[in-house]
Amino acid sequence: MRAYGPNCDGQPIEPARQSIPEDATWIDLENPTREEEVLVERCLGVDIPTRSDLEEIEPSSRLYEQNGTLYMTVSALTGVTEGAPTTEPIAFVLTADRIVTLRYSSPKSLRAFIAHVGRDRGLVRDAPTALLRILDSIVDRLADELELVGSSIERLSAQIFEANMEARRIPAAKLTTLLTQIGLTQNLLTKIRYSAVSMGRLLSFLAGTDRASGAGEGRPYHLGGLATDVNALTEHASFLNDNLIFLLDASLGLISIEQNAAMKLFSWAAVVFLPPTLIAGIYGMNFEFFPELQWHYGYFIALALMLASAILPYFYFRWRRWI
Repeated sequence: MRAYGPNCDGQPIEPARQSIPEDATWIDLENPTREEEVLVERCLGVDIPTRSDLEEIEPSSRLYEQNGTLYMTVSALTGVTEGAPTTEPIAFVLTADRIVTLRYSSPKSLRAFIAHVGRDRGLVRDAPTALLRILDSIVDRLADELELVGSSIERLSAQIFEANMEARRIPAAKLTTLLTQIGLTQNLLTKIRYSAVSMGRLLSFLAGTDRASGAGEGRPYHLGGLATDVNALTEHASFLNDNLIFLLDASLGLISIEQNAAMKLFSWAAVVFLPPTLIAGIYGMNFEFFPELQWHYGYFIALALMLASAILPYFYFRWRRWI
């Protein structure tokens, strides 16, 4: 448990102190113990949600007001740097003069915001400002990840639609890597969209209250700007998702083309070598009376027939542009 404010630098607060600094505007609970939760509940006079409460998905369980205190939960993107993107709930409890965050993960967006607070205490000069700035950091992080997804999709597109036909061929190892990259990008994009939708719901709820959207210091414009950004991110995520589906279809289409080309090769090869096989089969039969067996040049004639029966279909296929 850490407290931030104009005169609070985020030092850990031990439950044994039995109090929270008076000028603390933001209390951050990360993996709190029961003693820390009891301390906050006693000092602020609010109920701290349990972990099971944070995992509820119904809007009525995530966004509500109780005794003048706003309870809001958003699904924040985390784990991207570790290569295992997921969303973890973060609860916001907004009282008259304090904002409490409850979380069981450490998203990069919050880590970045805490670093900014260390340089500028004005970001947490009061509870509504701290809340809006935290939400702003989460939205900025989503925008950054969407930009990275867009760059990844561009690289996949360049790889799939390679101008050099030989470089476009997809061996098994390259194919596995390509489909894996598409799957991982799709998974990250899904998490981003889920987080953006969750944020949009929170902002809509917050806009209907007067606690953080009061006229002071341009907060309504800030809140409206965040809502506009989230809507834009959601639309952009949908656009990227459509592009990713197109790339998946294109890569599968190239796989089909490669398979058809291979089957076509086997087909015309079978047709080309079928007549020589037929001739060899005829003259390989062990009949006692076989007139051609007595020919002096029978062996060479049979070889010439087999060669001609293979060459003529090949050039015929080339003339018809079948191969």
